[in-house]
Amino acid sequence: MTTAVDSGTRRPEVRAAARTVVALVGVSALGGAVWGLLAPAEHFLVTTNGAASLTSESLHRFDAVALLLCIGLIVGVLSAVAVWLWRPVRGPIVLAGLLIGSAVGAATMALVGLAVTNLRYPPLDNVEVGQIVSATPALGTPMALILQPFAAAMVYLMLVSLSPRDDLGVSGSGATGAEGAPADASSLPTLP
Repeated sequence: MTTAVDSGTRRPEVRAAARTVVALVGVSALGGAVWGLLAPAEHFLVTTNGAASLTSESLHRFDAVALLLCIGLIVGVLSAVAVWLWRPVRGPIVLAGLLIGSAVGAATMALVGLAVTNLRYPPLDNVEVGQIVSATPALGTPMALILQPFAAAMVYLMLVSLSPRDDLGVSGSGATGAEGAPADASSLPTLP
């Protein structure tokens, strides 16, 4: 059963997790807009039998997904480091907020990016034979959305594993001195 003290100490962590989710969705939406502006279109030549891809234009499908993955990786790594640097609220609740925010943010990035690409490249209506047209970049696979939360989780967990303190440096009771020794030597256990 949780006491009033436990629920009072958890509130800042829950608020921090909610702020993390909101911030990640906003930053990811901005990343999606950047992706929508950078994603290259695939150019086709309209023929009587349909559309024929121009030489090396099919590589742009990969380029669009690779750009989305790179932006998601950058957002995931930087968000994990930023959340880790928020020392008073380190812990599993903020990690959950980081993962939820990264997952929702990745989906938001894809939706905003696809909306921007649809604005950049209008639909192909009334095309004529012999005309070169630009196809709207696509996501390709929803698996691309996994990278941002995966990178955020791996970076945060790596930082947790590198932390020398059991409390992840949250409490101020175990502050260390300039040489890395505990500030209060009387609090150390003694050997029998």
